[in-house]
Amino acid sequence: MACLERTQVQLTQEQMRALREIGAQRGLPVAELVREAVEGWLLRERWISWEEQKARALAVTGRFSSGSADASGEHDAYLGEAFST
Repeated sequence: MACLERTQVQLTQEQMRALREIGAQRGLPVAELVREAVEGWLLRERWISWEEQKARALAVTGRFSSGSADASGEHDAYLGEAFST
């Protein structure tokens, strides 16, 4: 697990009640539920660090084939066609 930083968050009584109930059902502390929620929000917002973006791009480089011999030279034209339909 990554190094954790302490922070303070103010929640409504209803939010805390719900988190405690869910935590009890799942056997998890409220802090873990909050971390999961933040992670989910970051993924939905598509926030990915620059280092992670680079790592993901490098991981897929050369792994797929377009079936076209001129894709690297004509990718703008192909992209334009794909978005115009």
